[in-house]
Amino acid sequence: MVLDLFKSRRRARLRGRPAPKAWRVILERNLPVFSRLGKEDQDELLGHVMVFLAEKHFEGAGGLVLNDEIKVTIAGQACLLLLHRETDYYPDLTSIIVYPTGYIADEERHLGGGIWEEGGEHRLGHTGQRLGAIVLAGDAVRHGAAEPADGTNLVLHEFAHQLDFENRSSDGTPVLQSTGDYRAWARVMSHEFEQLRDALEAGDDTFLDDYGATNPAEFFAVITEAFFERPRALRRNHPALFMQLQRFYQQDPTSYSLEPVGAY
Repeated sequence: MVLDLFKSRRRARLRGRPAPKAWRVILERNLPVFSRLGKEDQDELLGHVMVFLAEKHFEGAGGLVLNDEIKVTIAGQACLLLLHRETDYYPDLTSIIVYPTGYIADEERHLGGGIWEEGGEHRLGHTGQRLGAIVLAGDAVRHGAAEPADGTNLVLHEFAHQLDFENRSSDGTPVLQSTGDYRAWARVMSHEFEQLRDALEAGDDTFLDDYGATNPAEFFAVITEAFFERPRALRRNHPALFMQLQRFYQQDPTSYSLEPVGAY
């Protein structure tokens, strides 16, 4: 309890300090949705960025030399998921490792039965429940921030996984407020997940990215991208899904989205 109290006070002090002017300039330049937020939300986001950058370790890889430009751009997107909510700032996450571009990761892949395949896989990002880190490709980070309505955002995707991990599992269910919330979440998410899988099996076009059909954890990450990047289309095509995400994230991105009116 003493440690929790100390941590809360330290975070409050950080949020109470004026953010460096250069950081606001970076967010205004690299994160178009920042300028569309109300002043209170901008101040809250900057406060979260202050805490995030004080607590997380950043490391450049593949020859990348990190600077405030890339760190603040990542933090701004990650902290967008924290607005209006009680947060412990991704408690399972210690480090953010950034490559200049996509990278090759060695892994074992299960092909079925007792057959496994070893080899390299090209990735733009990755995280894991026991990894304690997120790996990101810097060019994908910049693209995701600069194109806030294309439905694809690497940072939102990987940090949604971190929210998923907060309930000590990777099952597509973040920490919710009540038993009723868990029941409603399970009902809507399981139905929407199966609908996506059935549509893909039938060869139908889908609004949600195919990758969301991989498993419930990837489904949550994919719908988080859609919620923040294409909220109007998500609300139109999947109203129950939109409502669950709006309840969890405690915000309505349609109020600041750059999504074209009438898109899909």
